[in-house]
Amino acid sequence: MKKYIVLIGDGMSDLPLKELGNKTPLEAANTPNLDFLVQNGRAGFVSNTPKKLPPGSDVAAMSIFGSDPMKYYTGRGPLEAASLGVKLKSDDIAFRCNLVTIADGKMASFTADHITTKEASELIKALNKSLERRGIKFYPGLSYRHLLVMTNDKCQMSNLKCIPPHDISGKEIKSFLPQGKGSEVIRDLMSESIVPLLKHPVNLKRIKEGKKPASMIWLWGQGEEPKLETFKKQFGKTAAVITAVHLLKGLGKILGMEVPDVKGATGFLDTNYKGKEDAALRMLKKHDVVFIHVEAPDECGHMGDIKGKIKAIEDFDSKIVGALLAWTLEHSDIETKLLVLPDHPTPIKYMTHTHDMVPFVVYGNKIQDTGYKMQIKRFTEKEIKKSKIIISHGYKLIKELLKKSG
Repeated sequence: MKKYIVLIGDGMSDLPLKELGNKTPLEAANTPNLDFLVQNGRAGFVSNTPKKLPPGSDVAAMSIFGSDPMKYYTGRGPLEAASLGVKLKSDDIAFRCNLVTIADGKMASFTADHITTKEASELIKALNKSLERRGIKFYPGLSYRHLLVMTNDKCQMSNLKCIPPHDISGKEIKSFLPQGKGSEVIRDLMSESIVPLLKHPVNLKRIKEGKKPASMIWLWGQGEEPKLETFKKQFGKTAAVITAVHLLKGLGKILGMEVPDVKGATGFLDTNYKGKEDAALRMLKKHDVVFIHVEAPDECGHMGDIKGKIKAIEDFDSKIVGALLAWTLEHSDIETKLLVLPDHPTPIKYMTHTHDMVPFVVYGNKIQDTGYKMQIKRFTEKEIKKSKIIISHGYKLIKELLKKSG
């Protein structure tokens, strides 16, 4: 019996910061479990986001799950649709729909101050009523993350360019509104959302409580349903994915993975880590491969929150990496491999994703090859540069993990 565990610390990788004495958040964080893995495993760098595609978690996750994004990627929206159980027709196009805060013409918060799911659901319901029209429908998701589906031939959006809101934190939105054929329809929808949102009791209450209101929708990540082979068909193994994020849930469902819901999983610092651990252990009893994704480091990177990002990394190390490493060591009768990596960097300096390679480590409780030991002491960008291992196409990493027995 063999088990494979893939732990994704979203956006953990970063650049040196003056505020940290020219250390990266990974270098500043206390990560004894990650450090154990690199001291006893095999580390290197991997590129999950091809230069010709946006460096988003959708593209990166497709790579990590073993599918070539250059061949299969169509957009983020369809992945979120799959997560929500929304079946797209052949002429449908799905958009990610953020509830955002615009103040003085700037992107004040791409999360509407991390609005609660309950509050957001009420707002999405109101938008469906106030913006109701043929071929357009909103679907509620988690916190600020939602979905809009429309009929593609209604406005022909094949060349539409939309910017993710987390790429423009604190910037004037005027220069980043949707562009290209069909963009008028999308810009109008975004503009028309302002009045019903700001008049809604949910936002009036938030303003009264000193919280940022969800003052507008931001549409992006559009695409049609991708055609992907299941994970089992590709690799001959069953899999599960544990995440709070709809796009990874949707991708998992499209790939035929089991996607358990974890109560209290928020995609932020307050997520239910114990619930994720428990779900992972349940899935390991049923499946060959289990993916566990933690969003918090990425969220803090987008917010420019150095302390928050360090905390998110330390929580990931202690509550997820540590828990799954302990299971691996306790179950020495089961040959197990751990793969740990970020999906992409989310540097504090830029507050958005970059295409740079990310560090990874593979550890196995049955690995005997001493050549894997590289004298690397810590799971940091600088230390792992000592390794000469580079995987230039991220989708090949899982193939190597599953193929090799040592």
